Amino acid sequence: YIFCILSKSEGLIFLNHAFILSIHSPYFCTTMNAKQLAAEHAVQFVKDGMTSGLGTGSTSAFAIEAIGKKVRDGISIKAVASSVRSEDLAKEVGIKLIPFAEGESIDIYIDGADEVDKNHNLIKGGGAALLREKILAFNSKQFLVIVDSSKIVEHLGKFPLPVEIVPFAMELTLKQLQKTGCSTSVRMNNTTPLITDNGNLIIDCDFKKIEEVEQLHQLINNIPGVVENGLFLNKIVKKVIVGYENGEVKVLDK
Repeated sequence: YIFCILSKSEGLIFLNHAFILSIHSPYFCTTMNAKQLAAEHAVQFVKDGMTSGLGTGSTSAFAIEAIGKKVRDGISIKAVASSVRSEDLAKEVGIKLIPFAEGESIDIYIDGADEVDKNHNLIKGGGAALLREKILAFNSKQFLVIVDSSKIVEHLGKFPLPVEIVPFAMELTLKQLQKTGCSTSVRMNNTTPLITDNGNLIIDCDFKKIEEVEQLHQLINNIPGVVENGLFLNKIVKKVIVGYENGEVKVLDK
């Protein structure tokens, strides 16, 4: 049989080899939740006494919930989060958050990605937290990327590249971004521009296909007004953990 694993908030009840969805749940499914499979596999690498970085987004939320379960089961974990949303979820599931000044190092950082290419370069930032995510990933001993199989691509770029910029003179920054070969759009929150946790804007840059990842990363970050871009180079990636709807999980090492 094939069954679906959902988060506790979605009302899944197991009974031996069967399951029942609560009457309050709008879900009925016949395949595994690939994101959750990848997240829960990655959390196996979180050990007692570690300081863990918490990612942002739907896949990372599964990882945070799984880490919370480990805490409730008795292991000691401290954490730092990449967004206010992740901080709130961590508190909800019982994970102890610490100030950055208290942590000697980040032992492991688990986060999702919007695209992963064949060389393990990433596009991130769909959740508008790319700056904080990159800071945590860069400063972690292990950066584990968790995705479902739809995020694995031959070349980056089908997903528009998020770029975080300061609001000052944004029109000038947009013109410089467009010179790199993309069309640009300001990410919106309903009818107003989305503001990041850092007080900045997100510009989604549509390149269609990105061939020279490292060169583009440097080119964009050299533009005054750009804070950071959503290209995460493979040199900071330890493992890519991929979940599949048939229940399979693959761990891709560099």
